[in-house]
Amino acid sequence: MRRRLLPAALLLALPAVAMAQDRPPLFPTRDVAVTYRVTGGGAQPGMPPVVVAWNAAGGLMRSEMPGMGWMVADIRSGRGFLVMEPMRAIMDMPPGQVGQMLSHTDKASFRREGSATVAGLPCTIWAVQDGTTQGRSCITADGVVLRAEGTHQGQSGGMEALQVAFGPQDPSRFQRPQGYQAMQGMPGMPGGRPPGR
Repeated sequence: MRRRLLPAALLLALPAVAMAQDRPPLFPTRDVAVTYRVTGGGAQPGMPPVVVAWNAAGGLMRSEMPGMGWMVADIRSGRGFLVMEPMRAIMDMPPGQVGQMLSHTDKASFRREGSATVAGLPCTIWAVQDGTTQGRSCITADGVVLRAEGTHQGQSGGMEALQVAFGPQDPSRFQRPQGYQAMQGMPGMPGGRPPGR
């Protein structure tokens, strides 16, 4: 169950592309690694923290998925891949799917709701509504999501930053691993989609 809810929380947490003038930053503008605890419907006792790292120059995001592996998404090309460590397998994600994870539609609406301090950093609270997706995210001026909660396709969840570490990210951690078996899909993931999507 937690595998299905986690990507929904990540989706809600990511800054979005919108046509409105008043909107949150698109993505982090400098390298950063954020350790999150999952909250709400996605949280389970003993669930380890989730780490999301950004390589700003490369436009790359790496998300660690506890007990499963990790995922890399290229925000510029809309491509990505999922690495399943227990199986030593790698699977490409459909471009459209990566785009859905990293942005909202042009009909999304955003509204400032104030400010807060999370993990020792100031952030602006944004309410977002985009079809069946709605929620709130607290985002720093340089595009780092510190807290998010909401619902997506009937799933509720959220996440909150425990630690934020700015600094250069090793580019090799965003590359495809060598020697892993290529897969087109796997049980429980119709059409090669990652859980919860």
